[in-house]
Amino acid sequence: MTKIDESYFDKIMTAIILIVLIVFSFLLLRPILLSILFGLLLAFIFDPLYDWLSKKIKSKNLSASIMLVFLLLMIILPVWFLTPILIEQSFKIFQSTLQIDFVTPLKNLFPTFFASEQFTTQISSVVSSFTIKTANSITNSFTNVLLNLPAISLHILVVLFTFFFALRDRDKLADYIKSLLPFPKDIENKLFRYSSEITKSVIYGAVLIGILQGFVAGAGFFIFSVPNALFLTLLAVVAGVLPVIGTAIIWVPVFIFMLIAGNNPGAWGVFAFGMASSWIDNILRPLFISKMTKIHSGIVLISMIGGAFFFGVLGFVIGPLVVAYLLIILELYRKKPMPGLVMK
Repeated sequence: MTKIDESYFDKIMTAIILIVLIVFSFLLLRPILLSILFGLLLAFIFDPLYDWLSKKIKSKNLSASIMLVFLLLMIILPVWFLTPILIEQSFKIFQSTLQIDFVTPLKNLFPTFFASEQFTTQISSVVSSFTIKTANSITNSFTNVLLNLPAISLHILVVLFTFFFALRDRDKLADYIKSLLPFPKDIENKLFRYSSEITKSVIYGAVLIGILQGFVAGAGFFIFSVPNALFLTLLAVVAGVLPVIGTAIIWVPVFIFMLIAGNNPGAWGVFAFGMASSWIDNILRPLFISKMTKIHSGIVLISMIGGAFFFGVLGFVIGPLVVAYLLIILELYRKKPMPGLVMK
């Protein structure tokens, strides 16, 4: 075998071994991949605060440790204080739902359809079955959380470890990623700068707009004296952060509940605030994110939905980031903007 053949053989074997190791590493990390990504996202969100703190303390380890304790307090304190309230109010809502007569208002709205007593009985049975199944589903969700507590704890541990080391070693991580990129120095700097801007706009835009629309819906709950308004507002905030789902999943059932209960002014007031909240979600979120990322709003929405199917809940944030990074690399590769997709 000649030296050229030996060199070619060595390159082929090296490539095969590298591919095999990459595949096995992916399979190894796949169960905790979302936890790692979530830890990186949290590190990016808290990076400005860490940067300010590290300038004051002059110690990366101590600064990252303080940020880790701060994150733990942000997780533990709300869970510790709000969990009993959430459980109590959720059971109250469930009990109130079981006592509601859904059929009578429907008979008043559609007397022709409910002329038959047999049809009325069937509808009543369907509504009752739906309510019981929904309650059982919620109960099973709480049970699954308790049963999966060890696995959830391990995922949280991965998130915290990733958060700590991503903050402390961010410069080393960035240098290592740059060393792997097959681009010139100026292209690397542009890629990192654009990536940072896009990540900020997607994360901060999604979170801030979601919280805003959740509070708008919650304001309607408090103003019109909806029972368990605090619990419902917290749910609206969480739902608001998740695009496509939105706060409608919270305020629409409340609107129907108040209509059935006979509180028409309160119901229509909740409806007005809910529509305002949904307007914020449907109009401002795509416009804000697309404006900041310079990517067409249609691509943003499609990437959110695709990301949700692939990554789950985190896909609402990861999806637009993946597509945005792809478009950035294509733009840098072409050395000119893509009209209609990436807007200058």
